[in-house]
Parts: sequence; structure tokens; C-alpha cells
Amino acid sequence: MAVFVLDKQKRPLMPCTEKRARLLLERGRAVVVRLAPFTIRLKDRIGGAVQPLRLKLDPGSRVTGLTLVRESETCDPETGALERLEHGLWFGELAHRGQAIREALTLRRHYRRARRSRKTRYRAPRFLNRP
Repeated sequence: MAVFVLDKQKRPLMPCTEKRARLLLERGRAVVVRLAPFTIRLKDRIGGAVQPLRLKLDPGSRVTGLTLVRESETCDPETGALERLEHGLWFGELAHRGQAIREALTLRRHYRRARRSRKTRYRAPRFLNRP
């Protein structure tokens, strides 16, 4: 996967490979900005050319898939047809909390029922205990 890169003024540049990021960090030319998603900031570069990127979403009921793709177009000289290529740079998942909230409410309901029923097992009946 690609590593996100920021310039000296914290503006985004094109993502780089993990190996290039590792070399930049070892040589002291970059510092780590964020661990998730892993992002580095270059110490000695301001600005640069940026290629068109697109964020694609795959919505699901429990997880939404995220993909950052770089688009490139090539023209076939013989036919003149445009061919669009997409190169996946970064892939991620966004887990929804709906299922976790449902499970937490179910667990809370079970605890409440157990708490209400556990106190009356070996106790004498309390319905005619008024003087």
C-alpha cells in the first residue's frame, strides 16, 4: 500500500511506496505525522505535481470499503480509443458501530433480567406480609 506524504507546509503530495517512505525516514528527510493512516511529512520540499486521485466507496451493512485510486488515460494510436486505467494506492475499511451497539443493548438487557430474577429464588413469599 501507499504511504501518504505531506510537504513542508503540510499540503498533500502524491503517495509514495512503503520502501521510499522508509528510506526517507532513515535518511532524516521526513518525519512521521500520523500512524493511522500512516502519513509522513517531508522536511525539505515545498509543493509538487499532483496527479488526479479518486476516492471510491463500497457501502455495506457492517463495513464500508474505501479505496484511493490514481487514474490514467492512454490513447491507442491505431484505433484512437481511450483506455482508462485505475491503480489502487490505498485500501481501507470503516467498521460501522450499528452491530456493536445492538450487541451492547442485548447484553445490558440480559444483565437487567438476571438482576431482577436472582433475588427471589430462595426467599419466602412476600405477598401476605402486612400486619
